[in-house]
Amino acid sequence: MPEEILIPRRVVIATHPDIPDVANEASAIAQYLGERGLSAYYGMLDDESLRARVKSGECDVFIAIGGDGTMLRSAHLCAPHGVPILGINLGRFGFLIQVQRDEWRSNLGDLLDGRYWIENRMMICAEHRRAGQLLGSWHALNEVVVCRGDLIRPVHIFASADGRLLTKYVADGLIAATPTGSTAYALAAGGPILPPELRNILLVPIAPHLSVDRAVVLSEGSSVSIAVSGSGNAVFSIDGQPPVKLNEDEQVDVRAGDYTARFVRFGDPGYFYRNLTAHMNQNPAIGIPR
Repeated sequence: MPEEILIPRRVVIATHPDIPDVANEASAIAQYLGERGLSAYYGMLDDESLRARVKSGECDVFIAIGGDGTMLRSAHLCAPHGVPILGINLGRFGFLIQVQRDEWRSNLGDLLDGRYWIENRMMICAEHRRAGQLLGSWHALNEVVVCRGDLIRPVHIFASADGRLLTKYVADGLIAATPTGSTAYALAAGGPILPPELRNILLVPIAPHLSVDRAVVLSEGSSVSIAVSGSGNAVFSIDGQPPVKLNEDEQVDVRAGDYTARFVRFGDPGYFYRNLTAHMNQNPAIGIPR
């Protein structure tokens, strides 16, 4: 059943602090929305008053100005509160973003006239455990990565799906990705591209040595437990955040998350493939004569 389309009245605009002229762009967007009779607040993504507005329910739409990293951090903030995110690309690639810098006036007009739809994207939950005790829990939009730490040598990684041993990897690491994350680190490691509406976990080994070297797509609803053995040279990271030490007697359990990232989209769902093709064609090797 299609999701009900609501006309937003309260908008929060978040910016990436390191992009040139981003504050001017946010100010122009806030002025445009104000002229249309909306309440618009803008600031940097780490601004506590900005984040408080989202957490307290004072936000109908969250506009994220930046690149894919800004979208990831926005999803971490907005998903637990069900707030839809509209991304405006001022970054380099923008796999997650449909609206470009010179298009926002037209797209915001569509938003305020109700000519948009909501795309729901799966997030995953990662739980760090030792002997059944929960040490920490995180949600990720892209991926959870278990990999080697400071020592330049592979780690021994055990992956179990739904409580049954799947395989043992000797590799630099293992990526557990969402369909959204299939176009991120998992793609660079040789994994397949999954449509964003799927709800499957993708496992992709990083530089495997004489072990399983193919990606595995788990069934919808399946979970995976990842553990390591050996010298303790292992860490894990959530969506590229600072790594957490993973000891031999610990594991990371990954399952479908409790939240869904909600993105504002315009036009037909074919935007994903058009966007993907455009980004792939940015590879400088494409078009070079053999």
